[in-house]
Amino acid sequence: MDIFAPILHALQHFHLTAWKLVGFAGTFMFTSRWFVQLYYTRKHKRVVMPLSFWWLSVGGSALLLAYFTVGKNDSVGILSNFFPVFVSVYNLVVHLRHRRNSVTGDEV
Repeated sequence: MDIFAPILHALQHFHLTAWKLVGFAGTFMFTSRWFVQLYYTRKHKRVVMPLSFWWLSVGGSALLLAYFTVGKNDSVGILSNFFPVFVSVYNLVVHLRHRRNSVTGDEV
């Protein structure tokens, strides 16, 4: 019994489409944000959520949402990526607003 037979069979029937590339790019972006956060946390020796974390979150979520909406028409994927887009955008706006207020000296 060859344990690799199902894997080889699946790879033979794998078709790379433009929408799969969008999905893979979104997955890569959304996953890479954790490595960015880990890097900054280790660098500063405290928990840090850098601006790039939120940009990767927004970009990755948006690409995954597009993939699941248009490329795959998968309601589970749509729902699982719909909420993170709004949370990431909200946190990005709060981060940028705080940065702008700290530069201008305005009250938050």
